[in-house]
Amino acid sequence: MSSPAPKSPEQSDKSRKYDRQIRLWGEHGQGLLESSTICLLNATALGCEVLKSLVLPGIGGFTIVDGNVVTEDDLGINFFLDASFLGQSKARACMQLLQELNTDVNGDFVDESVDWILSNRPAFFDTFDVVIASNLNEKALWGLSDRLWEANIPFIYCRSLGFFGSIRLQIKEHCVIESHPDNRQYDLRLEQPFPALQKHFESTEITSKVPWLLVLNKFLQGWKQKYGGHFPANYKQKSELKEMIRAAMTADEENYEEAIKAINTALGGGNVSSSIKTIFQDNACTNLNKQSSPFWIITKALKEFVENDNNGLLPLPGVLPDMTADTEPYITLQNIYRQQALHDADNVYRKCQKYLKELGLPEDTISEKTVRLFCKEAAGLAVLRGTKITDENAKSSNILSFVDDLEIQGTLAEHYVALRAYERFVSECGNVPGECYVENDVKELKTVASKMLSDWGVHASISDDLIHEICRYGGSEIHSISAFIGGCVAQEVIKIVTKQYKPIDNTFLYNAITSETITFKL
Repeated sequence: MSSPAPKSPEQSDKSRKYDRQIRLWGEHGQGLLESSTICLLNATALGCEVLKSLVLPGIGGFTIVDGNVVTEDDLGINFFLDASFLGQSKARACMQLLQELNTDVNGDFVDESVDWILSNRPAFFDTFDVVIASNLNEKALWGLSDRLWEANIPFIYCRSLGFFGSIRLQIKEHCVIESHPDNRQYDLRLEQPFPALQKHFESTEITSKVPWLLVLNKFLQGWKQKYGGHFPANYKQKSELKEMIRAAMTADEENYEEAIKAINTALGGGNVSSSIKTIFQDNACTNLNKQSSPFWIITKALKEFVENDNNGLLPLPGVLPDMTADTEPYITLQNIYRQQALHDADNVYRKCQKYLKELGLPEDTISEKTVRLFCKEAAGLAVLRGTKITDENAKSSNILSFVDDLEIQGTLAEHYVALRAYERFVSECGNVPGECYVENDVKELKTVASKMLSDWGVHASISDDLIHEICRYGGSEIHSISAFIGGCVAQEVIKIVTKQYKPIDNTFLYNAITSETITFKL
């Protein structure tokens, strides 16, 4: 009996399971996600929704900290819980239910309050990649903010109260290599072709079978001869170039049509944007030390390469758009770009090794693979520097530019102040507004909000309707609102862990009554 034919390679079970998200952040991003550990403080409906949206894509593990037991109130708010859990540890119950969603994820719980952890085990948080908290009073929030800022651990505080929701990201510094910009431009180097590309341009005959890049280059050279070596820079000039190409067409040649369509986007690649210049001028880039992260060491090497070796241009990414052409000429062109991209990345890598040696750091601190990815994504590098939540209480904070004296009522700024006042009320009074006596708490909450605004130096007031609405909620969550905010928080956690896409900077507010959202920095 003959042996069976060899099977074609198949995806692993894990690759199949996470196929769609791997398309978003790649195998390396998934690897970072699977090695991450997340801490949730307070097993609210919002907190459970955050973890649900992190457990499903496969984080490494999570720990829930909550010293309460499941009550009747929890059953009316949190869809994860049912009557069989009444009187049991809320942290354990939620941990068990969430872990059922993905058995690859490790779950743990701690039956203690946030206040107890901060007082007795402050180093507890040091092993986590991100800490998430909801439903804290102001005192606990401030203590947690200070502790996590000192430990340099990303912290996300989120709220879900009635029809309102908010997210506040606290992070010292977050460096993004793969920002995935919406308006990504292909870097084709038509204005400054590198030697191998120039040789290819000169040796290739233009036919209907070659990629449009060669067609466009041919007409750009003609344009330069006609206009003193300049490239088309405005709409009128680019329109004229389009007509030149169109006039030369002898039939329905797709590569000519593609060249015409590409004129607006094919030029200008490789230039250093203002945001990248700002990163190059950053003190962390110009003054390396032994504590410098690999990001800043590679950035310093990248800067040296751009300024000294590459005529002020970024490394070539080596990626081409799809083009209508015969297979052989397209692959030939693709290989030319890839080889140049490898050459540029190797140059930057050698400079990294030089800096590592000068700093007395191990050679394997930075890998060639990391440098190649860095060079490929160099045009989209981003650095986010955040602020501490406790600093919002200072009069010099950014909150003054957000809360306008004359226009606070009827805006999301008013909702932000109301939510902050809610937390201060809980800290000072020991209960949530509206939990017992709505009318009495309305007066007290308004007093707290007015004093808070006065402390900030803002001469305004919160509307009575909003204060009454906050008290009417009595601290309750609406699960659909918690699900929406929870999904948003999980998205920010994934951005932080994978170091891909830009996180919010740094506050997000949501009003479900009017379907309004706003993002701003405090």
